[in-house]
Amino acid sequence: MLTIRFSRVGRKNRAQFRVVLQQHTAAPTGGHVAVLGSYDPHSKVAVLKADKIKEWIAKGAQVSDSAYNLFVKEGVIEGKKRAVKMEKPVAPEAPVEEAKAEEAAPVEEVKEA
Repeated sequence: MLTIRFSRVGRKNRAQFRVVLQQHTAAPTGGHVAVLGSYDPHSKVAVLKADKIKEWIAKGAQVSDSAYNLFVKEGVIEGKKRAVKMEKPVAPEAPVEEAKAEEAAPVEEVKEA
């Protein structure tokens, strides 16, 4: 399956991205079928080949969430942006409360004696 996603290029602390079409199993910096544009997140400048992007999406290529949001922002495709934030891990709170209750109980027993 082909996917459209970002491939990081540029120097350290100055990232730039290529928008590439490649197999979904390939490494992002690995071989690609086509370069469909570029994006500079520091200056917010995107250079995209809109006709090629639409052509590959019509052929069945999947789009990563970040690339999809960029395409919506730039007006290449119509739609609503996707949520790309990771969910916060849910910490188990029940064992912590039980431990606090056990610690409080012996203190009260000492005061009574």
